[in-house]
Amino acid sequence: MVYKTKGTCSTKIELELEGADHLIRNVKFTNGCNGNLQGVSKLVEGMKAEEAIGKLRGIKCGFKNTSCPDQLSYALEEAMNETL
Repeated sequence: MVYKTKGTCSTKIELELEGADHLIRNVKFTNGCNGNLQGVSKLVEGMKAEEAIGKLRGIKCGFKNTSCPDQLSYALEEAMNETL
């Protein structure tokens, strides 16, 4: 699935969920802080989407009300809802 981010330097997140446990696969951010976002992607791959959402939701970047990890939590939530 492709998620268009809101309020971040990253403009979109592409990801896949696998199986009934919604395991996270193939996370790719477009734009943003490349090294940091590669790290976030690697850390969440193989994790259950619900667990990642719990860890990432609410993280802020500077004075912004959101961040790339926070936006990833919304992308994961949307992807989970699409598979229902």
